[in-house]
Amino acid sequence: MFYLSIIGKFEFHSTRYLEFVTEAACHQFILLMKALILLVFSFLSIPTGNLFSQISEDQNLAEIYESITVEEVIEYCEVLTSDAYEGRLSGSPGFWKSAEYLAGLLEEWGVQPAGKDGSYFQRFPSPYTEVIDVGRILISTTDGNIGKEYHFPEDFYPGSNTASGTVHGEAVYIGFGISAPELGYDDYEGIDVKGKIVVFEPGLPVNPSHPDYSKWVAYSYHRKKFSDALNKGVAGMLYADRIVNPNTSHLDGFVYAHAGKGMIDDLFSGTGTSFEVQRRSIIENLCPHSIPLKKLVSIHAQSNHFPDAKACNVIGMIPGSDPVLKNEVIIIGGHFDGQGKLGDLVFPGALDNASGVANVMAAARAISQTGLPTARTILFLFIGGEENGLLGSSYYVHNPVFPKENTLVFFNLDMAGNGTGIRIMGGESYPAIFRHFEENNHAGRNLSASSVRPVTGRPRSDAAILQLAGYRTMGIGTTGRVKDLYYHDYRDDLDALTPDIMRDVARLIFLSLIDLANDKDVLFN
Repeated sequence: MFYLSIIGKFEFHSTRYLEFVTEAACHQFILLMKALILLVFSFLSIPTGNLFSQISEDQNLAEIYESITVEEVIEYCEVLTSDAYEGRLSGSPGFWKSAEYLAGLLEEWGVQPAGKDGSYFQRFPSPYTEVIDVGRILISTTDGNIGKEYHFPEDFYPGSNTASGTVHGEAVYIGFGISAPELGYDDYEGIDVKGKIVVFEPGLPVNPSHPDYSKWVAYSYHRKKFSDALNKGVAGMLYADRIVNPNTSHLDGFVYAHAGKGMIDDLFSGTGTSFEVQRRSIIENLCPHSIPLKKLVSIHAQSNHFPDAKACNVIGMIPGSDPVLKNEVIIIGGHFDGQGKLGDLVFPGALDNASGVANVMAAARAISQTGLPTARTILFLFIGGEENGLLGSSYYVHNPVFPKENTLVFFNLDMAGNGTGIRIMGGESYPAIFRHFEENNHAGRNLSASSVRPVTGRPRSDAAILQLAGYRTMGIGTTGRVKDLYYHDYRDDLDALTPDIMRDVARLIFLSLIDLANDKDVLFN
């Protein structure tokens, strides 16, 4: 990209010159610069035919760069977040519509299929639950004198994997819902939960600085907490976290919901304490503080479970042209599944993660349109099952398209669509890769980098799964948040995005990937 760096940058930044001169003058300036370069190289006896060819290529890249627009990235997001895709819950019909949409675009652009049997799809098991009726929650005092009905979605979300039915029982707060006698900790000890509605919260009472943190990690998984509760004989459950979350398990007869702060406060009313006080006491003393809440709770929901459903990763590639380097691959992608819907309410998943998908799709379209060969292979990996427990990335590391040893880097984009700056996670650890992003930041965005951090605790991203499997991983995200963040919320729609940063992320990916794919000095170390 030598000539692009000399000439193209003037074209990329022509609007800055237009603040001082006319467009015609700016165009004449660029022509003069090109003429000057031709004159210099003629004195150096370099064939002008090659030079004209290089300048033509750079002009083509500049035009394609400019063709990545706000309108393009938003169009991808509009489709993916539309009601027709029903929130893209992994394994569901709406999810498969989105997979076919992505594969259709890759095929249209000439990006080759890299899935199984000549397709774009890499299928894997992905059970899911369809919540038909969001149900209701009733809370009253144990003497039955005071009662209150709570409403969806303001007060609670039904569990994404809840069973059907109605459960009743006394409410009991059991901290983090952990039974780990070998660690000297048991939220269930000394309190009767059989036939009760248990209230507990996600996470752990310890943080990564605890010397035995690694021993606690297994108890942070939602599925572990759910199965333990069911084995203790509880009637149902309220998770103290109003969030839609498919990363839970469907257990026969286990009805549960995610309670908002208002409901939790009402449950603690009259106990002489509060949720916050109890939680703080547990964490500070690392000692269970479970208590009966003196309330009666009724939870109702209706759902259908699909245990044999399958989902997929959508994979396309642009093969490398170098006889040796074509066997090396750069992977870029992000998860395209979402949180689905609860009843008739669709969770669009715009920022999480239609934004990351749209950025990569725009770059894929642009790279394929150049028609220029790249030395290394570029693999576009759109991952399913992330919200259901990182299923797609886990499947990929056991069924890679290219051997891990031949993979230069995996770039992950997740929630890259709200902000004013761009951050390259891992850029400080891999400066030879990061420099291509620095050199191609023609939009002049605030570009920052961080080092690769070890994965501690429960993996929370597809990048973490590949990193644990031994892959070099980096992330591309945004900084300087502009819009309110609606994480796993029905308000995560197109209004939660800042499309101009998405355009610039896609443009940065476009040029940086081309340069990195042709950089023969980047080593596997």
